[in-house]
Amino acid sequence: MTGKLLVLTGASSGIGLATAERFCERHYRVINISRRPCPLDGVQTLSCDLSVPHFENELASKLASAIGEDGEICLVHNAATYRRDKSGWLTNDELRRVLEVNLLAPNALPNLVVPRMRAGSSVLYVGSTLSEQAVANTCSYTTSKHALAGMMKALCQDLSGSGVHTAMICPGFTDTEMLRAHTPAVAMPTIKSMTAFGRLIEPSEIAAALHWAACSPVINGSVVHANLGQLTA
Repeated sequence: MTGKLLVLTGASSGIGLATAERFCERHYRVINISRRPCPLDGVQTLSCDLSVPHFENELASKLASAIGEDGEICLVHNAATYRRDKSGWLTNDELRRVLEVNLLAPNALPNLVVPRMRAGSSVLYVGSTLSEQAVANTCSYTTSKHALAGMMKALCQDLSGSGVHTAMICPGFTDTEMLRAHTPAVAMPTIKSMTAFGRLIEPSEIAAALHWAACSPVINGSVVHANLGQLTA
């Protein structure tokens, strides 16, 4: 097995699905890690629940077999859990369930993939506007995304000299199942008005940004906001 390879989480829908499609169009072989399969022809799905502690123990041999030979690999941490909660009311058990997917999975997967990477590879993280700021009722999500930015920057330092680069792409309001599940339809016009372009971001636009990041080692260790110019009050 030769050529470029994309390994990503959560490619069954939304940004993950658009990312798988983008990289397939650029002749990458694509491996998806998620509970639900990616609907694209040619994408190999390794069924895995990232919320289960120590999921990597069962995944390791399957992923090694799927990757095959070492090569130029792009690892994209896309899967995330979002819940509405408040600091001061959030229990440790509730926080742990979010961190399993949003932080511990991105910590575990490089242990399996980075040793197989050659120079030119990349480890990319899908962050959020909330990776560097906060809004009410998003304590666990905001906490995890801030920590994920720190993890990306630490990995950049630890991979120095390897030829492997890291970056975090932070979408703004993107037209995904997650956004629509947590945003009442009546509030959608207000959400759209919060960008300088007056619209939602398309998942394909974030996918394009991720592909650009994979091809751009100059942004090593960078947090890049992709939000159409999100407006502030």
